[in-house]
Amino acid sequence: MPKNVTLFTLQTFSTTGGIQKMTRTLAHALQHIASHNNWQFKLWSAYDADEDLMPQYLPKENFRGFNAKRFSFIIKALKIAAVSDVLIISHINMSIIGLMAKLINPKCQVWLIAHGIEVWRPLSVIKKLFLNRCNKIICVSNFTRQEMIRWHSINADKCLVLNNSVDSFMKLPLTFARPQKLLYRYQLTKDNLILFTLTRLAATEQYKGYEQVIKILHKLKAKLPSVKYILSGPYDDVEEDRLKQLIAKYQVQDQVILTGFIDENELTDHFLLADLFVLPSKKEGFGIVFIEALACGLPVICGNVDGSLDAIRNGELGEAVNPDDLTQLENTLEKHLKTPLTLQMRQNLQQQCLQYFNEDQYIRKLQQLLNNEPAC
Repeated sequence: MPKNVTLFTLQTFSTTGGIQKMTRTLAHALQHIASHNNWQFKLWSAYDADEDLMPQYLPKENFRGFNAKRFSFIIKALKIAAVSDVLIISHINMSIIGLMAKLINPKCQVWLIAHGIEVWRPLSVIKKLFLNRCNKIICVSNFTRQEMIRWHSINADKCLVLNNSVDSFMKLPLTFARPQKLLYRYQLTKDNLILFTLTRLAATEQYKGYEQVIKILHKLKAKLPSVKYILSGPYDDVEEDRLKQLIAKYQVQDQVILTGFIDENELTDHFLLADLFVLPSKKEGFGIVFIEALACGLPVICGNVDGSLDAIRNGELGEAVNPDDLTQLENTLEKHLKTPLTLQMRQNLQQQCLQYFNEDQYIRKLQQLLNNEPAC
């Protein structure tokens, strides 16, 4: 029997972040499944505008952006929920819509996507009620699933894991040479050993671990004089000041390169520029950036206390460290930087990553969830 599937999101195309990237892939996968099965699929976004749509992910007739008109979004979302067979809520902050949809259309299967820190905390009465009433909670990592159960005593049977996948529209390298334009831009040479971090740099989110890298960089410099650290991502004024003070304190002004925001079109080139990707975070729900780096053949160092472990398959694809152990971090970075990164190593990493985190597998597992089949 044909299904009517609807995905509600806060924001998908008008900004870039892990949740937005995951939602794009989810939308593209649902569009593929709907087309294959002759189902109906719609993506409605509360904060995107219609013109924000990236048409490679789905046709414009299947997308609607409400451009932050929240009241209109809620009213019209409830109307479409009334005729949906499956309603997927992409963020816990839309719990009220999920609850009301369940009241209007009790037969509708209502799912929540659980990403990370937004659900690893005490929740309001409305949000907790929604967790109990929704039919499935799709967790992006095993760690997020464990935290959902620990924090909220959720029935474990409805907490299911669907790891993120590499975006099928990401430009993946066929060759692995360092881009000359970036060497020139950042005044680097082919002999530099380059650490790379890409994340949001926010004063309110001091758990990403990049400050830990800055703290041990002067010790790495003593042993590896050519080391450089490219720290990328948008930052606010408060965090910029804090970072500059930290860089000055550890006297690594010549080693750290703050790039600010990187356009998605240049993301692959930055992965190719580096010798090692490092983000020893404590609160990653999954960490799409890890599989993006791996898909470009770049080795990854992550933290060992969060969902990052799913992205490196518990050590098969990368190495995890204690984010608070500076000695371990230093030794791990030194070990990797002293091991020349060969073409064969990069090719193998790319192949291994795409073996596990490709969109075809993601679509297959999502189809199983929609069919209420056990995942395999």
